Amino acid sequence: MAKGNIGVTSDNIFPVIKKFLYSDHEIFLRELISNAVDATQKLKTLSSVGEVKGDLGDLKVRVTIDKAKKTLTVSDHGIGMTAEEIDKYINQIAFSGAEEFLNKYKDKTEAIIGHFGLGFYSAFMVSDKVEIFSLSYKDGAKAVHWSCKGDPEYEMEETIKAERGTDIVLHINSEFETYLEDSTIRSLLEKYCKFLPVAIVFGKKKEWKDGREVETDEDDQINDTNPAWMRKPADLTEEDYKKFYHQLYPDQYDEPLFHIHLNVDYPFHLTGILYFPKIKNQMDVRRHKIQLYCNQVFVTSEIDNIVPEYLTLLHGVIDSPDIPLNVSRSYLQSDQNVKKISSHITKKVADKLQEIINDDRAQAEQKWNDIKLFVQFGMLTDEKFYERAQKFALFENTDHQFFTLDEYKEKIKAEQTDKDDNLIVLYTQDTDANYSYVERAKQKGYDVLLLNGELDVHIISQAEQKNEKLRFVRVDSDVVENLIKKASEEQKALTETEQNALRYSFEGCLNNGDKTHYYVNVESVSADALPVFLTQNEFMRRMKEMSAHQQGMTFYTQMPDQYTLVLNSAHPLIQQLLADIKSATDAEAEPIEKQISEAEAEENKLREEQKQKKADELTEEEKKSVDDITKKTADLRAELKKVYEKHATEEKRIPQLIDVALLAAGKLTGESLAKFVNRTVEMM
Repeated sequence: MAKGNIGVTSDNIFPVIKKFLYSDHEIFLRELISNAVDATQKLKTLSSVGEVKGDLGDLKVRVTIDKAKKTLTVSDHGIGMTAEEIDKYINQIAFSGAEEFLNKYKDKTEAIIGHFGLGFYSAFMVSDKVEIFSLSYKDGAKAVHWSCKGDPEYEMEETIKAERGTDIVLHINSEFETYLEDSTIRSLLEKYCKFLPVAIVFGKKKEWKDGREVETDEDDQINDTNPAWMRKPADLTEEDYKKFYHQLYPDQYDEPLFHIHLNVDYPFHLTGILYFPKIKNQMDVRRHKIQLYCNQVFVTSEIDNIVPEYLTLLHGVIDSPDIPLNVSRSYLQSDQNVKKISSHITKKVADKLQEIINDDRAQAEQKWNDIKLFVQFGMLTDEKFYERAQKFALFENTDHQFFTLDEYKEKIKAEQTDKDDNLIVLYTQDTDANYSYVERAKQKGYDVLLLNGELDVHIISQAEQKNEKLRFVRVDSDVVENLIKKASEEQKALTETEQNALRYSFEGCLNNGDKTHYYVNVESVSADALPVFLTQNEFMRRMKEMSAHQQGMTFYTQMPDQYTLVLNSAHPLIQQLLADIKSATDAEAEPIEKQISEAEAEENKLREEQKQKKADELTEEEKKSVDDITKKTADLRAELKKVYEKHATEEKRIPQLIDVALLAAGKLTGESLAKFVNRTVEMM
């Protein structure tokens, strides 16, 4: 029996492994099985070149548990190891020095396993003792038994082993006895080893017999050794791709929309299949569904640092031996191979989408709303993807026709270019709620887009930034005549007194609260337009919508929703109402209006006189005289407003017209709607 110390320069190597890798202790099984698969693959290679003669026999990797002995064993029939090879590959850990190792990787737990050839030593994270029983394929080789209790000392001796290959026996620590449970090991095997190229066996298959589950004589193979992504696209049917999708995601019942098969040999190695799932809204987003493999060994589904964030919305598999698997995230972000792979995947995704819209426009339009969120997310977060997406990103109008942005600009430029040469894109987020506004726009010969997606407001803002003289305006943000201003038209305007009579009357009947605030504006629109409209400022509304998805914009979310009630002074109903208001209130209102006019004239005179002096030259008396007249004017306006408000409470047409505007905008509900209905019946 030979005894010795493992070749490290410090006694701390095992405590370091256990401490740094504690949170990742389950990967010990992945590492041991990966080593077993490597040994098996090497044997196949040697056989193919004639260095190993005869039948290779059973090459399955077997995992077994002995609860009585508290052991877990990984066995292979690969090339095995001689005593010299164990000494070289197990006893001599390739460190330049343990102290350097500790200093360099103390904050990078991911960097230890695999990257430094420590895969085997991950077994000590869960074991009190590890044993190796190995017999090399070489002629005349003698079997070797190696054992170590998790310290630098080991024992190695000759032993008897009937079959070529290696058995790794783990004596599981009492703290980790969960790894002696069949369900735990099966779960880990299905997670990490589901698609390894060598058969992985864990126990026997079971079947129901006489009302109970019994073992059969057939090995229970965990993995598919030839998964779809390792096969040639020409050898796969559409059904094969769908079958593999459900093999990856057994709980996913929807079919994928389409797939991309990746197969690159140069300048890096990359294989895989990516699927586009249906994504209707944020609730449908299932991140971290792309599984990363290295030579068919599962590594992780956390691939944020390998592909752009929006690509994490896709499902599928990426397999590349060129992606560093056990290094820090900062290293991943700077690694050139990772950057090339990320760029290639982005291009392939864009190419696939472009191919669909070129070859089958109907299919692209049919599936657009299922992939819209993904495409828009990519456009907003990746400049290169945005440039490519301009050719396949679609917009849908209220007639359910689809256009790229360039196609749509061409469609509307004749009718929807304003007097300042701006191209105005009208849109609605709810066709039913904005029905009257949409119909009014169509009567003018305008087209209206339907933009009801979660990212649409961000996309149109991005489009405006990238396209000079392009503006998106929601169809209810103003009266349609103002949305696309043409050459100026002479319109009969009301006097300030008449406007005040209307504005104050309507303001007295509006219910302003903490969450909603209404303003009143008087405009001469046209006789055939509605007498009243409810509009909402495009900028403020868009800021509030964007703030719901963006940090740092809470200022807008806290503001009340602001609407403008537009009184169409060109409409006969408003003209008649104004005449009736004036007739009923002139006796009280005219004397107040005269006083207001005199007070404003006096205030203007005082201000004009004081313009000749600097602010610090004004006396307190002069300042007070302006303040007094300003307050007097405000008090008179308040008094005038009360006159109109008093009349408004007796005038049923005013609340009726307000409710008509709210109803047209989809804002009249509940008790207010019931009152409107009852009032309508009374007025008929």
